[in-house]
Amino acid sequence: MIELTNVHYQYESMASEALCDINLTINDGEVIAVVGHNGSGKSTLSKHLNALLLPSSGTVLVDGMDTKDEKNVLPIRQRVGMVFQNPDNQLVTTVVEEDVAFGPENLGIEPRQIRERVDHALNEAGMAEYSKSAVHHLSGGQKQRVAIAGMLAMSPKVLVLDEATSMLDPKGRAELLNTVRRINREKGITVVMITQYMEEVTDCDRIVVMSGGSIAKVGTPREVFSEVDQLHMLGLDVPEAVAMREELKRFGLELDDSILNTETLAEALCPLL
Repeated sequence: MIELTNVHYQYESMASEALCDINLTINDGEVIAVVGHNGSGKSTLSKHLNALLLPSSGTVLVDGMDTKDEKNVLPIRQRVGMVFQNPDNQLVTTVVEEDVAFGPENLGIEPRQIRERVDHALNEAGMAEYSKSAVHHLSGGQKQRVAIAGMLAMSPKVLVLDEATSMLDPKGRAELLNTVRRINREKGITVVMITQYMEEVTDCDRIVVMSGGSIAKVGTPREVFSEVDQLHMLGLDVPEAVAMREELKRFGLELDDSILNTETLAEALCPLL
């Protein structure tokens, strides 16, 4: 779905590169997480996925289209929907259903099809009952789900969450992630999650670890979280269950690296009690 080849990027105001020789393939239908400390390049990477930024050198292909070709920008942005950190910066109208309709209207889609898209997108995002609600009355998590519905109304193939949970409370984060995972599971939409919350990535297909503008590691959650010391050296925490797993292993318990969350840790420990 998306292929980055030898991608470099440098902001004019910075002496060093924000991205350095990025090579990454994002597969159709995959859920992939991009993690890293502040300044690691993960948000810069996300903005290359729908041509918000163009590489200083190298190539980004989205569904076979080069982001550097100006005629590809609109179809690329129809295929790759972005949800950012602050939902208030994405919501443009005062009523939920009008906000979700904004994108399709600007594409010139005929009104009957817009109505169908809006209803379908709100249902997929779990916000159908709020269609007539005022946006400013919604919680942060609900606003983010409206932003997701606005992207879904554009019929994207990829959904990029650029630290979309960072301003939400734990309940809001859980609701948003459940919505995104269900959309991926039921609709096959590719999901790219940019996040600092390591608990959010344990059931992704792959994790990309970034540091200093480069990719430090790519692997499954089990592979990435088997290298706890390396993650700490990169300035990253690990999920609490993984940290406890490693501490118990130091006390002599034989625990498998597949333990990534509280549920699997409890299942492993109960027979030992």
